[in-house]
Amino acid sequence: MTDASQLRSGKGSHDENFPVASWLIKRRHRAAILAFYEFVRVADDIADHASLSAGEKLVRLDALERSLLGEANSEPVGVTLAEALRQRGLTTKHAQDLLNAFRRDVTKLRYANWAELIDYCSLSAMPVGRFVLDVHGESRETWAANDALCAALQIINHLQDCAKDYRNLDRVYIPLDAMAANGIGVEALAAPKASPALLNCLHAVEGRTAALLQQSAPFSASINDTGLALEVAAIQALALRLVGMLRARDPLSQRVHLNKPEALAAAAGGSARALWHRLLRAAPLTRRYQTP
Repeated sequence: MTDASQLRSGKGSHDENFPVASWLIKRRHRAAILAFYEFVRVADDIADHASLSAGEKLVRLDALERSLLGEANSEPVGVTLAEALRQRGLTTKHAQDLLNAFRRDVTKLRYANWAELIDYCSLSAMPVGRFVLDVHGESRETWAANDALCAALQIINHLQDCAKDYRNLDRVYIPLDAMAANGIGVEALAAPKASPALLNCLHAVEGRTAALLQQSAPFSASINDTGLALEVAAIQALALRLVGMLRARDPLSQRVHLNKPEALAAAAGGSARALWHRLLRAAPLTRRYQTP
């Protein structure tokens, strides 16, 4: 059996909606973050692979976990991440949580309500931010805001790809009770254009996602590391821009992704605002220690 990296989709860190270990992140932290990303990317590609059976996907995800835990060396991305974690004294838990999310992707195709969707995000999204915070030695008091932002990012992706996920994988993350409240079923996602009822449903989910972004608004300011704080501010700005697009457009028939210039402008604006606020907060302290 070939190692799982041979099943990669070709998608890399530069293809994601949001920055991964950008130049804002200190060099000493990037290797661990990128090792984590590569491990997660391979696991995600396994869960979404078109030609693997459910059983084969679970076997390969288990092999990744054994390599991560040092019980085997068949999966290079697992071995590499395990070594990166060992060097930094970091836990394997965040990576294992993500593996459990991908196992759920293989075995669970529908989500009954918002609570089930957030529970999925607690495995599929929140551990990513928690890992990056741990790499930087940030306080766990930042986790609540992190969790809100990461869940919002995950649900934005679900909304963007709702038609593709249904058509290609028969996977629906839009809560079934939200669809039922609008008198529609999952088959509405197969239409070339969203019906008014489906748009109402998607806008309701988008509204709850916007509320998560309100909860995560203080996140950047709570982070000690300036580079990480600026990256989080950039991500928050990108998420807000995408939520606005989802509010105004139909993801079944219209573009709801930012192109590179749009993404760069939104990210730069978010980082610049966060930097300005940090400088304003620091200014009184600077003046306090100046000699009259």
